[in-house]
This record gives sequence, C-alpha cells and structure tokens, in this order.
Amino acid sequence: MPQTLHLAPAPVSPLAREERVRTRDGVHLATDVYLPVAASGVRDESPGDTILIRLPYDKSGAYTFIPLVAEYFAARGYRVVAQDVRGKFRSEGEALLFVHEVRDGEDTLDWIVAQPWSNGRVAMWGDSYYGYTQWAAAASGHPALRAIAPRVTGTALGEPVHRDPADRTRRVEMGITNMYPLTHFFGSDTYLWEPDWTRRDFAAQAEAFMAARGRRSVSYDQWVPHPVTLRRFPQGSPFAGRSVPVLHTIGWWDNCAPLSWADVAEIARHPHWDAHHHLRIESIDHENHALLEPAEDRVEDRSEAQVREALPAYLDPALEFFEVFVRGNGRPADIPRVAWNLAGTEGFRAEAAWPPAGVRVETRFATADGGLVAERPVEAGELSWVHDPEDLVPSSVPDAFSYLLHLPDEAPIGDRDDVLVFTSPEQPHDVDLAGPVAARVRVRSTGPVMDCFVRLLDLAPDGSALRIARGQLQLRDAAEGGALEIDLGQVGYRLRAGHRLRAHVSSSDYPEFLPQPGTGGDPWTEGDAVEANTQHLAVGGPEAFAIEIPVLAGELA
Repeated sequence: MPQTLHLAPAPVSPLAREERVRTRDGVHLATDVYLPVAASGVRDESPGDTILIRLPYDKSGAYTFIPLVAEYFAARGYRVVAQDVRGKFRSEGEALLFVHEVRDGEDTLDWIVAQPWSNGRVAMWGDSYYGYTQWAAAASGHPALRAIAPRVTGTALGEPVHRDPADRTRRVEMGITNMYPLTHFFGSDTYLWEPDWTRRDFAAQAEAFMAARGRRSVSYDQWVPHPVTLRRFPQGSPFAGRSVPVLHTIGWWDNCAPLSWADVAEIARHPHWDAHHHLRIESIDHENHALLEPAEDRVEDRSEAQVREALPAYLDPALEFFEVFVRGNGRPADIPRVAWNLAGTEGFRAEAAWPPAGVRVETRFATADGGLVAERPVEAGELSWVHDPEDLVPSSVPDAFSYLLHLPDEAPIGDRDDVLVFTSPEQPHDVDLAGPVAARVRVRSTGPVMDCFVRLLDLAPDGSALRIARGQLQLRDAAEGGALEIDLGQVGYRLRAGHRLRAHVSSSDYPEFLPQPGTGGDPWTEGDAVEANTQHLAVGGPEAFAIEIPVLAGELA
C-alpha cells in the first residue's frame, strides 16, 4: 500500500469559540467564531460585519492557516466565522463533494444573522473549495450575503469530464479528479496519498486503498466507474438567481484557471451579475506561490512568520472590496473592474474590461523545420510522433497546484522524440501579451482516441523555458482525423528582448492528466492494456498548425 499521511482535526484556536450550526436536516456543522478584541482586551460582542469561510481542509489546521487569516480580519473589526463543511473534520454528516454547499451555506447565513454579534451583513472569502462554497452560498440568494471574494476556483470545480456522444472532442481528464475524493473527501479526516503512477491500474489501486481502510468514499462512488451528475445548484446555473458583488481572483499559473475563466465568460451572459463583477488577475499558482517571490519564500511549508508577512497582499484586496460593498465606505467606481499584473513586472494595472483595449491578435504558424513564423507556409505537410503509453511525456512539476513553487525549466521536455517543438525568431524588443490564446490544429492518429497538448513557452537566451499558456483537447475516432481549436487560456505576460516563443505539441502530460492507453479504453478503469499510436500534425497549407497570440504593446517577431 502507498504511504499515507493521515491528518486529523487540529485543536481549536484559542482565539475562537466553537459553535455547532444546525442545518435544516439536523446535521451539526462545527463552526469557529472569532470576535474583534476591544481596546480593553475584551472580545467585542456588539453587532458588526461578518466574514464567513466554509472549507473542507480543517478550520483549525496548518494547511490553510485560517486562525491567522481570522486574526487579521478580526483586527480590522470583522467578526469571522470559520466552518468545517458537512462531513469534514469536526462537522457531522457524510463527506459528499459539492452537492450540499448551497443549502448548508444558506443555513449558516441564517444562523449568523440570528447571533447578537451580527448586524445582518455578511461577506465570504477563500480559495479553491472554499471559493466554491462562496459561489454556492451566493446561489442560495440569501439577502444577508453582501459580497464574495472567491480565489483560484470555479463553479465546476472538480467536476469530471462528461462525454457528449454527439461530440468527437472533449476535455482531457486531470489525474486529481478521481484522486481528490480519495484524499480530502475520504471521510471526515484527510488522507494524503498517491497511487503508484508507474502502473496503469488506477481503479484497482483506489479499490485496494478503500479496502485496506474498511470503508468506501461516497464522493468517489458518485463518479467511478460511471459518472453521475448530482445537481450542485438548485436553479441549475449558479448565476440564475440574485447576484452579489464579486471580487474574482485568478492566477496566471493556477491549474484551475480554466474553471475560473469559464465562470468569467458565463457571468458576462448574466447582466445582473456582470454589473458588479470585479476581476483580479495575479501572477500566482493555486497555492499562492508568486512568479517574482524571493527564493527564500519559495518553500512548500511556510513558517508562521512567512504567512504573517504574506497576509497583507493576500487579504487586503478583499478587505478593500468589502469596505465598499459591505460597509458602504467609498464608491463602487473606486474598485477597478479589472486589476491585473503583467507577469514579469511589478504592480497592477486597472482596466475597464478584459482583455484590455487595444489588443490585436497575431497568428504564428508552425513550419516543417520547427519554426514559428508570421507567414503561413504554402506547402502542406505532416509531422508525426509516437505516443507510447509505456513512456509518457512527464509533467513538469510533481504537484500541479504548486507550479511556481518549482518554477520548472520546460525546455528539456522538448528534447524528447514524442514532443514536437516550434520556435519563433528572437525578440528585438520587449512585447506585452494580454488576452486569450488559442491553437488551431489538424491531427490524426493510428489509435481510436488522441489527446493533443499544446504548450506555449518563453524561451530565454540561456535556453531555459517557462510555460506561459497551455491547453489540451481529446479527439475520438481519431483515425478519421479532425480539426481542433484548443483554448490555451489567458495570458498577461511581458516577453523580453532576446527571448523567443516556443510551442510544444505532445499526446501526454503525465501524471497531471490521465494518459491514453492507446486502445480507446478508459484511462482510469481500463489502463492495463496499452498500445502505442502514431500521431500526425498538419503543418503548412490551409490547415497548418497555428497559434493566435494577443499582443497589447510592442511588435511580435
């Protein structure tokens, strides 16, 4: 059996008092209340504004340092409520992903406004799953919720890829999708483990893990082997009902950023939400590591001193937002609709919308000899490579959630025979990129299913390469071939003089994404039988591989 780190509940913070919130079906949710401290040193029990945090990672644990966050908020006069979600750590109930969060969030808001220390105004804050719980509580339409500040998350967080029989393409499944219910939602505690990624029997390893512990994960069983869609939001769309002001933070290197950008696009279709949707885009990954952070801070386990030092940058944007939309101090116009960092530079820029005004799209085409050029090659051709399930293209970091912790050089990945590489001319001057990036490809395979990964990199003069955009798409009936438009996400990046753009094209990125076995079988449940496939990519001619790049300032070589 794999080595497992078992995390049980940490002691309740001495700064908090633990309460039990009763939900409508009788489940009690463990809830810590932090009150501001008056000048006399006594807890302030008078009515005031509240910040609610609902999370599955232990409200008292070291991983999310919620007691330090609560202390910071409370020092600014907020009452802070931190709650273990249903089925997690000290809360009762069954640990079932996502589906209870709307009603449990609504019931918790009901409880807060009934407390003597509440003035009836509540905001919510948090990352990842505790960003998702904000979207869920907002979907309840509760009138006490005045603003939310979700970070690095999405309303479809953790949802398995669903296959539309009428569509030959779909997203590529991330390895974390089926693992998360076996780690963070395997009962009340957390069990951190990984399968043996050198093997393909992932489902069998999951079964062995559960059998060794004598119980199953209800969250895992709702998806594997036959995904079942349990409704997360009572009205279907999270944006169907009453809207609230949102400070929506996305990281350029967050592996969950596609979920965030999908919500941005959906909100734009709902005017009552779009009217007070504020976007903040930072040069961070999912775990809040920053591109330009000092080397001494680029550590996996931050000390309390490092956490405290980081809290102002982490929390002050939400506090400024809440000051306007919860406390009514200042004008909504004082908060920019879009605040974003141009990666590789300091500070933030303010815009009226995203992408910024003045962006132009330039297309770069792949050539048969490995170039990335402005002119489409006239002569049509193909390049090929072998996708071997026994020798997969490795993911560039051991933990996709901490990309900037490792800050990997991805250039060596391009030395592999199963990765196609295309490189642009050297940049004579700096150029700023801002907006959506897309790749257009025509591919085919000798196998029934083909995954196509496209990575856009910044190639430095020393030969190292930093990934700045990426996307992947799966094609079924791949022997017939097909044209794909692959969303590479959004970019906000300064490409320096002397640098080049480089594109990598491959058929795997393992273990971040589940690998195709080459037989058409399900990668999770039927991965033992494998077969190598030859893949083909069109270069030149009307269906040439091309990347559309948004240029804000400067000239792209």
